[in-house]
Amino acid sequence: MQLIILLFANNTDNLFSIGVVMLRFLIAIITNLKRGPSFIRTMRKMTKHPEKYSERDKYVYALKIVRFLMKSARISTNIYGAENLPSEGGYVMYPNHQGKYDVLGIMYGHRNPCTFVMDKAKSYGFMVREMVDLLGAKRLMLDDVRQNIVIMDKITKELKEGKRYILFSEGGYDNNGNIVQRFKPGSFKCAMRAKVPIIPVTLIDSYIAFNSIKPGPVNTKVIFGKPILYDEYKDLKTHEVADLVRGTIISTMEEYGVYDNKNQAPNILT
Repeated sequence: MQLIILLFANNTDNLFSIGVVMLRFLIAIITNLKRGPSFIRTMRKMTKHPEKYSERDKYVYALKIVRFLMKSARISTNIYGAENLPSEGGYVMYPNHQGKYDVLGIMYGHRNPCTFVMDKAKSYGFMVREMVDLLGAKRLMLDDVRQNIVIMDKITKELKEGKRYILFSEGGYDNNGNIVQRFKPGSFKCAMRAKVPIIPVTLIDSYIAFNSIKPGPVNTKVIFGKPILYDEYKDLKTHEVADLVRGTIISTMEEYGVYDNKNQAPNILT
């Protein structure tokens, strides 16, 4: 039981959220108890020896872990629009944020190596620490503006070098389900400065996987939208880009039969 809390919670989570997570993942954790230490040892080894393991090697191993977790927790994810992803160069994927499964679902559908940005306070859980280090993900201190600037500058540099990022513009989630919160304009500066494509990514029912009490198998959807190229957004302000991406995600949800955002104010926040 203690292991479950360590894996899917951190010190800032409340007891209710821990209980919700445990309902779905008890079986998944028990199933993977023997594999967990092996996963950790291998991730640490690959991180420690970058001269032996390429970015692709590490990403392939991360996907192996993702598939194990999905199978154990009886999660299936339908992927749409993978053909929209650029075959070369860096880009930023901006999804709506629903819960703890979001990054895993996107990675499952993203065959080329990518990484992500997450709250530093939540990045040191069991296996989470190793996954962050393995993929070179960025830890963001949400209450430290100076550190945020430094991290965003690093991301901009890596985007220019061809790296691909998942960045949640909403910042966080709070039982919002399929309702899309307001996107923060500042989160788009790294993509705009690097002049790379922006990929709207629509997540549907992702919250059910790790952040609900729904029993039984779960099916989620990940829809990769068409890239918004630099020439298309270069004359826009950051808040206009944020509204464009958020609006695209909401429209995509409606195309897939989800109308939860119909009567929501455009400035809704978590």
